[in-house]
Amino acid sequence: MKIKVLAFGIAKDIFGSASSEIEVDASVSVAGLKDALEYQFPELKKLSSYAIAVNNNYASEDIKINERDEIAIIPPVSGG
Repeated sequence: MKIKVLAFGIAKDIFGSASSEIEVDASVSVAGLKDALEYQFPELKKLSSYAIAVNNNYASEDIKINERDEIAIIPPVSGG
């Protein structure tokens, strides 16, 4: 299935845009999506950490993703 992934912060720079479409298996989990994203965008591996949100909620790695879910990459943030 093809899903759209929204990117924020440094992830947007890595993607080269605010979103990207990626092809994944129909039964993909968040962990599988991370693997696919890191294969397509190797620079993601260099981040100290990043989270994936599914439908506006931080998602654990075992959550299954559906084609119509809203997916977002949330990179680490710093403040001051």
